[in-house]
Amino acid sequence: MPDQLYTQRFGDRKEGRMLRSLSLGEHMAPYFVPRDDAGRCFTDSVELGGIEEWLRARREENLPGLGMLHLLAAAYVRTLALCPGLNRFISGQRLYARYGIEVVMAVKRSQAEREGESTVKVAFSPEDTIYDVYRRIGERVDALRADERRSRWERMAGVLTGLPGPLAKFAVWSVHLLDGFDWLPRGWLEDSPFHGSVMIADLGGPGAPCVARSLNRFGNLPVLISMGGRRRAFVPDASGEVAERQYIDYSVVFDGRIADPLYCAGAFRHLKRYLGNPALLELPPERVAEDVF
Repeated sequence: MPDQLYTQRFGDRKEGRMLRSLSLGEHMAPYFVPRDDAGRCFTDSVELGGIEEWLRARREENLPGLGMLHLLAAAYVRTLALCPGLNRFISGQRLYARYGIEVVMAVKRSQAEREGESTVKVAFSPEDTIYDVYRRIGERVDALRADERRSRWERMAGVLTGLPGPLAKFAVWSVHLLDGFDWLPRGWLEDSPFHGSVMIADLGGPGAPCVARSLNRFGNLPVLISMGGRRRAFVPDASGEVAERQYIDYSVVFDGRIADPLYCAGAFRHLKRYLGNPALLELPPERVAEDVF
């Protein structure tokens, strides 16, 4: 039964429905394993040869600026279409399935070198292609740069910086408490960079290392993906000759309580497959899986 036809029940949250058919161990894991200890991390890499050719061809087809960040977002959206268990989150020691796919990423408010960064949250559908992802990210970034006002969370951060330390700490604790009881206003959740399906960070320049990030205590982001810069490596080809190739490393930190390790490993194999073969993302998926109830 698609989520859009689902009728909310007692215990559901604004951003997701409670999972009620899980095993006793899955229900109790959030009580025994705190978020600080739940982070699981792995690193992988993808070769850039075919990817660069595909990106270059798409840029020449009126998709200027199409890059690895768009590809990573599209690959993850497609992964969630097949493995919706990664789109779960834990709040208040309960496990929920998120209603939609929300990708959080950091962007500059302008092209100026000294301009500060902000975050954008972009909503996607499981059926989206790489072209849909490119368009939606572009629209969201353009809207951010056209609006000089700060988001609710940025304004709140500005207020907190002017408070004495104990008061600021109490204010953050209060917001955390409201979030646990699902009492945060819907508008705050829509703006929050701490609530979403995944946060993606592009660490940029050539040779930049891929740094794994830890899960935030606040919010319910279940997955953080960091992408490093290009690196060169000499590897043997099929004939035994050593050839120079380019790779990009990426790290994935995820909340190990949302699904079992075997399920997550299979999901991240799909992610690497889509990253390595972006042509698969040009068409909608043949099927979209639904999470359990």
